[in-house]
Amino acid sequence: MASMTDVATNLDGDGEPIPPIAGVRVVYLGPVAPHWEIRGDFGDRAVVDEFRSRAMARLVLLPPHDPQFRRNRERVTRDAERENITIVWDLGTPEEGA
Repeated sequence: MASMTDVATNLDGDGEPIPPIAGVRVVYLGPVAPHWEIRGDFGDRAVVDEFRSRAMARLVLLPPHDPQFRRNRERVTRDAERENITIVWDLGTPEEGA
């Protein structure tokens, strides 16, 4: 299973990393819509549900080969970083140059 993890690097006042508040896995389900499932690995369910709503709004109609997917994937990843949520992308294929 190929995956890419983007871990937020938020620091507290002392320069120490702040542990992530939640973790999600974005899974590509295949060519038939819905293409995506967002699963919470850990953290507060409300935080994961809110993130899922925002991410699905960007991904719901986009398969990974769609040109818009790359931009929206970056936006979802930045959203996760801002919220201090770890994100793992499972596209079901080997990553092309991490």
